[in-house]
Amino acid sequence: MDTEIRIERVLPATIGRVYDAWTRADVLARWYCPNPQLELKVQADVRTGGSYVVEMGPHVVRGTYLEVEPPARLVFSWQWDGTDDEPTRVEVVLSEVPEGTRMLLTHTGFATAEDAANHQLGWDPELDRLANLLTSVTQ
Repeated sequence: MDTEIRIERVLPATIGRVYDAWTRADVLARWYCPNPQLELKVQADVRTGGSYVVEMGPHVVRGTYLEVEPPARLVFSWQWDGTDDEPTRVEVVLSEVPEGTRMLLTHTGFATAEDAANHQLGWDPELDRLANLLTSVTQ
């Protein structure tokens, strides 16, 4: 098992809509949690050096935007509150394809393969929620 997550999806939306879904707090609050039963609150200052906080019920993740290149690339640190783990790194790369937007998400820096696998279990349903949101008429 690897200590890195790499997920590629083609999303049925323009690159602008997908980028907005990753950078607008009001849109993030509609999909950015794998469990739709949990209350979701998002604060995001999307600029290089800006920070974000995502509250998923009792679980809180926060980080800093390391690189912001609209509408094609976003890189940010990721750290759960209440742990001594070193921050990990998430990179989202978007590109236009005939079917919509190709999204490549890479999450690196995990200390163990088990930690990476646990995060994979979170990203998969979360990205399903993103795809469903982008398929809907309104965002």
